[in-house]
Formats: sequence, C-alpha cells, structure tokens
Amino acid sequence: MNDTLSVSNSTLALGFVLVIVALVIGYKEKLGIDKDIIIGVVRAIIQLSVVGYVLKYIIKVNNLWLTLAFFVIIILNASYNAGKRGNGIPHAFEYSLLAIFVSTSVTLGTLIWTGSIQCIPQQVVTVTGMIASNTMVAIGLSFRNMKQTFTDRQQHVLEKLALGADVKLASLDILRESIKSGMQPTIDSIKTLGLVSLPGMMSGLIFAGVDPEKAIKYQIMVTFMLLSATSIGSIVSCYLAYKEFFNKKKQLKMDLLS
Repeated sequence: MNDTLSVSNSTLALGFVLVIVALVIGYKEKLGIDKDIIIGVVRAIIQLSVVGYVLKYIIKVNNLWLTLAFFVIIILNASYNAGKRGNGIPHAFEYSLLAIFVSTSVTLGTLIWTGSIQCIPQQVVTVTGMIASNTMVAIGLSFRNMKQTFTDRQQHVLEKLALGADVKLASLDILRESIKSGMQPTIDSIKTLGLVSLPGMMSGLIFAGVDPEKAIKYQIMVTFMLLSATSIGSIVSCYLAYKEFFNKKKQLKMDLLS
C-alpha cells in the first residue's frame, strides 16, 4: 500500500468534525435528524470495526466454508433490509431473499467463470457485499414504486380486469415501471462515470497506489457487475411480488392499497 495513505486513530477522531457539520445543519434547520445521524454513525463505526476484524480472520484462514458463511450472512442481511422497504407487501423478505440470492450468485459466478476475480475470500466477500447492497437498494425502490403505482392506478387495473385481462396483463405497465425504477439509479450513475463521479472502487485503488489504468479496468468491471445485479434483482423481485396485490379470485386487495 502507498505510504502516503495513512489514517491513524487520531486523524480519524479529528475527522469527526465532518459529522459535526451535518449535526449543526440538522440542528439549525430543525430537521429532526440529529438522533438518526448519531445512531447511524455509532452503528457504522461498530459494524465496520467488527466486520473488519472478521474479514481479516477470514482472509487469513482462506477457508471455503467460512467464505460461504459470510456470503450467506451478507445475503440474509441485504434481504432483511430490502424486505423492510416492501411497504407492507406480503412475503417481501422471501422475495427479496430469492432475488438477491439469484442476482448475486449469477453475477458472482460469471465474474469467477470469466476470470475477472479469483475465488478467494479477499475478492469474493468484498464483491458479494457490493452486489448484494446495490441489489438491496434496487429491490427497495422497486417495491416502493410498485406499491405506490398500484395505489395510484387501482382504477385502471380494475378496468382492465373487468375487460377480461389476467392479473399479469392488468399489471404489466406497473411491472415495467417498477423494474425500471430499481435499475434507474445504476443507469444514471453509469452515465456520469469519469465526468462527474470517480467511484469508490476506482478511487480506493488509486489511493492504495494502483496504476490508474488498472483501476479504471476494475471500475468498468464493477459497472458491468452492478448493472447485471440490479437488473436481475429488480425483475425477479417484481415478478414475484406483483401477484400479492391480488387475491385468489384475481381481485385487487384493496386493504393492501390503503
């Protein structure tokens, strides 16, 4: 690692002034987010510290079962958080779990198969975290959009059902918009890569002293990876979840839209 990159405990503590800036803004503007900021920062410090020590051990041991166990933990946590954003959609956790597992497995498997990454803890665990976290966000956005759009367009859906359409046909435009909403942030970020944003993967490698040309190649790979993961996660979760808005008689569940 580059010797110029050094973050000691003292410099990290001094860096807390950046958190104070956010706290001051929240207090001055009466945003009511001071407590959330403090809790979020404390949780982040504890969680990252614990994960850092665990990862250090896993990487050192280089055990397949430990790597798989960490893979499962990441998937479960991502699924739980995505499910919480389901806005009352039944079985949101189960659908998120399947969608995140499929998207992560397919994307990670492809990267290993093509030789883009090696099947070692140092790469598998970190890449799994990136894939699962982005898929989690995409699914959360898809669920929110689906619930809101079903609520806004319930009359249109009822009219289609009355005209003989099945639940899939009656929901098709909502499905498409929900899938698109999950993928859109990734697509938007791709458009500004290199011009507006220098992503974390690329910046981190450059900070560590890696040649920028190599860092760019890794970032392009990550871009392909996240686009694949969010698209798979969005489509799987949406096609599983939309049926929950209908009962066995193919009628809209009005209580779910209230």
